[in-house]
Amino acid sequence: MPEDSPHMVTCTAPVNIAVVKYWGKRNEELILPINSSLSVTLHQDQLKTTTTVASSRSFQEDRIWLNGKEEDINHPRLQSCLREIRRLARKRRSDGKSGVDGVGLSHKVHICSVNNFPTAAGLASSAAGFACLVYTLARVFGIEGELSVIARQGSGSACRSMYGGFVQWIMGCSDDGKDSLAQQVEPESHWPELRVLVLVASAERKPVGSTSGMQTSVKTSHLLKHRAESVVPQRMEEMIKAVRRKDFATFAELTMKDSNQFHATCLDTYPPIFYLNAVSRQVIGLVHQYNRHHGEIRVAYTFDAGPNAVIYILQEHVAEFVQVVRHFFPPETNGGQFLRGLPVDPAVLSEELKQAIGLEPMSKGIGYIISTKVGPGPCVLEDRSQHLLGPEGLPKKNE
Repeated sequence: MPEDSPHMVTCTAPVNIAVVKYWGKRNEELILPINSSLSVTLHQDQLKTTTTVASSRSFQEDRIWLNGKEEDINHPRLQSCLREIRRLARKRRSDGKSGVDGVGLSHKVHICSVNNFPTAAGLASSAAGFACLVYTLARVFGIEGELSVIARQGSGSACRSMYGGFVQWIMGCSDDGKDSLAQQVEPESHWPELRVLVLVASAERKPVGSTSGMQTSVKTSHLLKHRAESVVPQRMEEMIKAVRRKDFATFAELTMKDSNQFHATCLDTYPPIFYLNAVSRQVIGLVHQYNRHHGEIRVAYTFDAGPNAVIYILQEHVAEFVQVVRHFFPPETNGGQFLRGLPVDPAVLSEELKQAIGLEPMSKGIGYIISTKVGPGPCVLEDRSQHLLGPEGLPKKNE
């Protein structure tokens, strides 16, 4: 490789979906939350961000491309992450620890990042994006150790995407945010029977962004304050116990209750915020009717700040429930692949089950289903052909 070629690293990072939600900050600049939260990391085979970072003395300025388009590198949260990584790199050098060969602290970086799922549609794209950015920058500059505190400064929930499996974000109590970090509760191998279905109701940009929505909720919602102080602390304890015991019924009930309360705080916000739509409400009704018919909780829903349902379910029930979704949300015949990701066996629905659910089918309600499972945290791609940037440090052209 020529001496003036950029030093380049490519990594991937996962999406995480909270089962105890984060909503509201006590410090906007440092992104310190008003309550702790807990999430499940989804598998990168289905949902991931890929980021390449190149460093070279020949680069004139820092630059970033997201999903094929150059963006403003001076975005405050991007700058927070870059500044903190460079500060840690300088500290390592001043402490006498070697950096990465060929990477100077004054070198500019080019960043290229792509998602393999819809951006800003309520599918945690910023979490995966900032986790991947921080993880890749750390590899470029030779930074080791606790990185979730840095990822948090890009996007709060990004700190949870720094780990696989089941992850808690501890809110912390210090003013500087050093104790507001993510910890793995259990690894991705802990609960192999657990499956996740993402029902994509809308891939469009959500009407109210999470940042502005949180700000309004913190200012105006009394329910949000009650939730943070009186509900979430105990719910976190119960959820962690349920995960560790692999107690699906408790895990599922807590997940649905927490999703419902989160959206209740959005309604309690003034003016109210509506992330759920008619399709979302139909999914909620369908899940409760399905569980009632079987006399046990077999399926749980959760909704982040968007209309897409994320379904938690055990492997043994996936085939039947996917068929339920197909029946009550009939896919367009020419609309492409309805089921994506992990394969699901076909199933036949009984007339008894259809009648028990008792809803009118809603055509065009669900665009497609992503079938996935619990997955690992960020990783480095060793194959240079997977770099998103070419040898000159610019995005590769789509071939």
